[in-house]
Amino acid sequence: MSTSEGFPASFYGEPGVLGMLSNGISAFLVLLQNFNSAQTGSKPVGVENILAVHLILIGGICQLVAGLLSFRKYDHLSGTAFIGYAALWGSYGATRIYFGAFEETYQMINNYSLLTNMTSNESYMNVTSGIPIGHLCLSLNESAIAGLVPYILLSFLLAFCSATVNYIMPFVFGAITATLVFEAVGLVASSWALVVSGVLETLILIFAIYGSAALLVKGLTQRLVLKGFGTPLFNVLLLGTTNSARAQSIGQEKKKNTKYAEPMALGFFCDTVAPFIFAFYSFGYMKAFGLGAAWVSIITVAQLLSSYYAYLRQDCYHTTKFGLHATYWLIKAWDEFVVSALDVEDSTVVSGRASMVGNWFFVIAGLVLCLGSLNTDVLELIHNMLFILLTVSTIPQIPVRVYYIFFGLSCSLFTGVSLYGTFTRLINTIAEKSLIPVGSQPISTAQLKKALDCYKTKQGDQEAASQTEQASDALFYLLNGVAALSALHASSSSINPAFLHLTVPWVLISGAIIQAYVSRLQVIGGGRFGSVISSIYAVVWATWTWFRFAKLLQLSTEATYGFTAGVTALLVINAFLMLIAYRNLVLLFLTAIMEVVLVCFLLSTLQRLPYQLEAMLALLSIICVYGALASLVNNIFLQRLLPMGPRLIKEDVNQESSPELPCPAVNSRLTSSLLKIAHLLEEGGVCGIPTDTVYALAASCKNPQAIEKIYNVKDRPAEKPICICISNVEQLVAAKPPFSPLLWEFMRNVYPGGISCIVSKGDWLLRLVGPAYDRVGTRDSIMIRVPDHTVTGHLCDITGPLALTSANPSGEPDSTHHDMVIRLGHKIQGVLCDGDSNEVIASTVVNCLKIDEIIAFVREGCVPAAEVRQIFDRVKSN
Repeated sequence: MSTSEGFPASFYGEPGVLGMLSNGISAFLVLLQNFNSAQTGSKPVGVENILAVHLILIGGICQLVAGLLSFRKYDHLSGTAFIGYAALWGSYGATRIYFGAFEETYQMINNYSLLTNMTSNESYMNVTSGIPIGHLCLSLNESAIAGLVPYILLSFLLAFCSATVNYIMPFVFGAITATLVFEAVGLVASSWALVVSGVLETLILIFAIYGSAALLVKGLTQRLVLKGFGTPLFNVLLLGTTNSARAQSIGQEKKKNTKYAEPMALGFFCDTVAPFIFAFYSFGYMKAFGLGAAWVSIITVAQLLSSYYAYLRQDCYHTTKFGLHATYWLIKAWDEFVVSALDVEDSTVVSGRASMVGNWFFVIAGLVLCLGSLNTDVLELIHNMLFILLTVSTIPQIPVRVYYIFFGLSCSLFTGVSLYGTFTRLINTIAEKSLIPVGSQPISTAQLKKALDCYKTKQGDQEAASQTEQASDALFYLLNGVAALSALHASSSSINPAFLHLTVPWVLISGAIIQAYVSRLQVIGGGRFGSVISSIYAVVWATWTWFRFAKLLQLSTEATYGFTAGVTALLVINAFLMLIAYRNLVLLFLTAIMEVVLVCFLLSTLQRLPYQLEAMLALLSIICVYGALASLVNNIFLQRLLPMGPRLIKEDVNQESSPELPCPAVNSRLTSSLLKIAHLLEEGGVCGIPTDTVYALAASCKNPQAIEKIYNVKDRPAEKPICICISNVEQLVAAKPPFSPLLWEFMRNVYPGGISCIVSKGDWLLRLVGPAYDRVGTRDSIMIRVPDHTVTGHLCDITGPLALTSANPSGEPDSTHHDMVIRLGHKIQGVLCDGDSNEVIASTVVNCLKIDEIIAFVREGCVPAAEVRQIFDRVKSN
């Protein structure tokens, strides 16, 4: 909170510095490669690989960090752009490594041809079983072009959208767009295109250096010294008129975690790149899919990040959608890679592919998403319907001659809608209005609830549903369903080697790799048993995959006994999972069926499995379909509309009055409760209280020693200051602080509310908080909160100013229900219980130390920065 935050703080505050520098340096690395290639006509292998690795590290990893920080700072555009460009430079670095490996092989073959008096092409055909060297080179070029074209389109969209924000980023992104065009031309044309691309990459470097300098100076001085940021090229409102038909209801929007930027544009961005590459391949423009698999795999990581940030916003629908799409693209990429690596015309491969049924689960999952999108807008519904078409087009039972044409057309349609979705989500989130049409909600929320409300519950059951069903539960069910159905036909009695090549990616990616990501989400969610079940099931499917590999390698019978021991251990562990899966009957049935599946797995390792027992995998998939549908619907509406089954272990619903609680927990609706908490505070206690955002720990400023207790309760670092909370601005006026008229007017406009202001300390604070002067704030500044909450306001009127901080152990999620505060009961003296909090994150912190010049944001909270800036501009202009 101090005025001098230092370089690291300003770097975090302006992640665009890191993002644009990464783009500039990446362009410089490609420039060196292009100029060298244009001059020598060939690529030096060692230098090529070294520069490619630096391209991945700087353009990929560093820019990825910039994108993550941008999302954390509620910057939709920069977050999407930097993560998208991180995938671009990482993919292009991988492409350069491919080309380097090709050049190395080509040089080796040239040397071999000189010794054997054969031509280079003949030598290479001997090495590669008859594949001409020219075909492989052409395949690499076509694969790179297939990856560059969607990035060209998306980069143009980013440049256009950034013109509505400032006039530095459009030049950087525009130069990247032009560079990518000539990079693509250089793959099929002469070296002149590489020279032009190098000139444009020089411009990227220049623009990036200036933009980084402007942002860095702004972060250090808290004012716009260098021009370029803060002034757009044109007003975004010129693009359209506000769409009055909002997609979501007000109640749903209120529950979104506005601490993070909306990741929908990034999800659509990824859904543009992956299908375009598949369309290129399906129409026969790419002869091999090795490089295409690398591009798709990298963009899949970006899509998982969009799913992750949707999860942080407590958005179950987009968490599930983007996680499922990432799983689909990754599976299809490696599936096609295996097919292209094998002989497609081989009858064993065709028969093995036709026996696959895992893709049918994606069709069903698409229908589940369609149902969920009925609560959003028409664009989402169309996008999900095209995803269903996409999954239907990849049903392996379709003849090969029709398969790729159907798949290519579906990918083309899906790419077009995804490109439009990227543009609309970016513009509408920048403007915070529906300027670009996306359609109204297909079916009203009330009608959907009425159609789905087939299970009447008590209010207590609904509250339990909201607490136990996490936003990642639907994705957990879907991944296990895909893995189970994909493993359905892998009979241990008659294993087709070609079939194993195809089934292994389906089970390993969905069941183990992506489920490991879901396990991480469930750890973040803080459920009672965290990620125990999903982590164990990730191990189960990974073990199944390696067992199939062992069969493929034809290991000895004795060598497979290690799998027998491992599956036996998993069998015992799953029995314990059945004991803790008491949240609902669906989860209990899932663990019970998995126990039978593990028995089948054990019999497979002993070669004693009757084939018909694998029908249990189909039953497991059916349970997963229902579990995914119910979890998705119940999380979207924050109400248990579809039955998941009752809890097997009933918990005491009267926990608030239970004498076994570690501290007094009283009802906020009673005056006697408010007086009791006030008495505890005045006696020097620390209590949990509700605010207009999340729950907080409070201590009376009359008792400085109580403020010190807060640090012990939270395990809070001593260097982190604590703010003060007052009931209204007039309580501050009585202390007569020497604030400027602009600061007074700004505070009267933002208080009471979810905004905290940092102001300078002085003698006035001593008159306000007395002996707590040295215990709150920093040496020079203090943060003031005036919550828009009746209970908190009355409490401050009784006790006077309170020292306040969020009621969670340092580093853990904010407390959004009084039960989360009661867990600290052995360290605190009381809790004022008020149910669910109004928000899911803390307040927005505004640095007002230099308010007559500029305001700065220390933390983006429940009130978006754009809204605070609008208030400040209005106050300043008046």
